[in-house]
Amino acid sequence: MVKVRDHNYKFISVRPFAPNLGAEVYDVDLSEPISQEQFADIYKAFLDHQVLFFKNQKEISPDLHIAFGKRFGELHFHPAAPTMRGYPEIFEIHAGKNSKVANGEFWHSDVSCDEEPPLGTMLQIHIAPACGGDTMFSDMYSAYSTLSKPIKKLIDGLSATHESEHLYRGRYVDRGMNDKDTIFPQAVHPIVRTHPETRKKALFVNRTFTTRINELSPGESDRILDLLFDHAEHIDHQIRFRWSINDMAFWDNRCCMHRAIWDYWPEERKGRRVTIKGDRPQ
Repeated sequence: MVKVRDHNYKFISVRPFAPNLGAEVYDVDLSEPISQEQFADIYKAFLDHQVLFFKNQKEISPDLHIAFGKRFGELHFHPAAPTMRGYPEIFEIHAGKNSKVANGEFWHSDVSCDEEPPLGTMLQIHIAPACGGDTMFSDMYSAYSTLSKPIKKLIDGLSATHESEHLYRGRYVDRGMNDKDTIFPQAVHPIVRTHPETRKKALFVNRTFTTRINELSPGESDRILDLLFDHAEHIDHQIRFRWSINDMAFWDNRCCMHRAIWDYWPEERKGRRVTIKGDRPQ
């Protein structure tokens, strides 16, 4: 039986979203200073549940958003996306009637094409459609652990290339970005990474950025990647979160993927996010 409330925390209330992935967080006000005791509980819940949904929130200022992110580490700067005026740390998420694309439409781990991909991402939504605009998350611990032993043996020790040129070139022209002289990042990472804090193994490939397995022939690589993508995106590993105004989601890019559902055109969805710098996957 799924627990209604997780009692492992003293200074916040945590309600598991699903047995193995996600939790709603209550009894913390992100618009006010967070005590060290609350922060410790939040950090523990983040590692325990991979993605946290802070409910019943007020809109927080850009300064508070940045300050909250910095408590988890140095902030990451997106290599392509437009930032908020005066706040280069903040990536504004916005899709509306005139948008050509919406951010995060396909399964991905944020900016996995970087040499040191982000630790985590904090997104607060301030404008949401009447319905739709959900975000889906997939548990990459589960994606790895449920692979068969022969497939685990095959992929352990292999590396994959993550690229971004195909995604970012020209993507934000309609938002005033000129990327003519920009060199977009690419990196090589292990297909199976070990989380630096939990020490658990997670599958680390995604359909958006991962382009090839380096030790295999092109044909072999395509087939194995398709198998891994399909497996990681299987519904058994997923949750789907419906936003309320001013909800904040905080997800661990090291062990879960996500995608945003753009099913609300021509309505508008808008929010702000900060991303915490991570380390090189091992």
